[in-house]
Amino acid sequence: MNKNILTAEVQQFINSNLKTDITKVILKGSPFKNCTIQEIAEQISVKIKCQHKLPTWFTSKNIYYPSKVNIEQTSSEITATYKASLVSGKSLVDITGGFGADAYYFSKKIDKITHCEINSKLSNIVAHNFKSLKVKNCECVPTDGLQYIKELHSKADWIYADPSRRTDDKGKVFMLNDCLPNIPKNLDLLFKKSNAILLKLAPVLDITSAVKSLKFIKEIHIVALKYEVKELLFILKKNYVNSITVKTINIIKNTQQEFNFTYGSTVQPSFSEPQNYLYEPNAAILKSGCYNHISQHFSINKIHPNSHIYTSNSVVSFPGRCFKIIHTIPYTKKGLKKLIPSKKANITTRNFPETVAQIRKKTGVKDGGNIYLFFTTDINNKHIVIFCEKL
Repeated sequence: MNKNILTAEVQQFINSNLKTDITKVILKGSPFKNCTIQEIAEQISVKIKCQHKLPTWFTSKNIYYPSKVNIEQTSSEITATYKASLVSGKSLVDITGGFGADAYYFSKKIDKITHCEINSKLSNIVAHNFKSLKVKNCECVPTDGLQYIKELHSKADWIYADPSRRTDDKGKVFMLNDCLPNIPKNLDLLFKKSNAILLKLAPVLDITSAVKSLKFIKEIHIVALKYEVKELLFILKKNYVNSITVKTINIIKNTQQEFNFTYGSTVQPSFSEPQNYLYEPNAAILKSGCYNHISQHFSINKIHPNSHIYTSNSVVSFPGRCFKIIHTIPYTKKGLKKLIPSKKANITTRNFPETVAQIRKKTGVKDGGNIYLFFTTDINNKHIVIFCEKL
């Protein structure tokens, strides 16, 4: 950590070049004796990445930025805020601290936070930034989080972990047992030092596999941001043996679409041909696999067992995108061209043998416009196209 980066002159240079082509900045070289142009360029490029993901850091003075990888791996402020809503108490140990976005928001809900980060350089950066952000109840410890837990004399109210999906020998990994630290292998140790564990896992992780690898799971939170799944959160409570609640959350601007169900429960959906309205579940629901629960809960019909889009005669409030159906036709090239004179439409495929790219190439329909086309399979196993307008 080069503290010369934090001088007023260098900070002003960084801020004045946030909209400048970074290549041009590098070619001009560093105007400062104690800072290389590579260090300055990294601060500029990483700060730009924080503008929308971490606006509190971006707008605060005297912030030191780590490498791009650290920022890519950190939680956004929106998802960190959501995680903080799940915890309370006097103490929390974050055993995989990283850049500290989660610890920052935990500090608003918990009396004392311990931020463990094995990378001493990153730990020093976080400690400095917390001072700039006026965080007074977080201790930054440059150590291995598991080792810290082993040596902890008292129990914490919560232990938080975001296992790394990158390893030296396997590269990027997705199985829970391959992540670092290996949470399933160390669960007994963690439960000796806390009765409550919050895990942030990879969005692509198979939920069924994770459930088999862990124990005492009380809740699973699937968090999507603007229709893209960002985090899987597992809450583990020591000796908990009752049913697991799955909570799907889709955050759009200042609102949240939520739908909950019991993991492993089975319900029977209803089916019909397309009616007056069409519903497409948000990404969190699609990740959860609760397709039949959606049909039963909202009294809407599935178009096909494997299509995962729904229909009804009367409109309902739904956690996803809602459309008014205009036409439904059999899938033919000629039929499409006749009904889309502008040659523009938004295309989605669900349980359909062709990709969006293949359909566009075959039909000449380009992206855009106010028409939404759903290429899917109906209850009679016929390929159809549903013409819609977004509600």
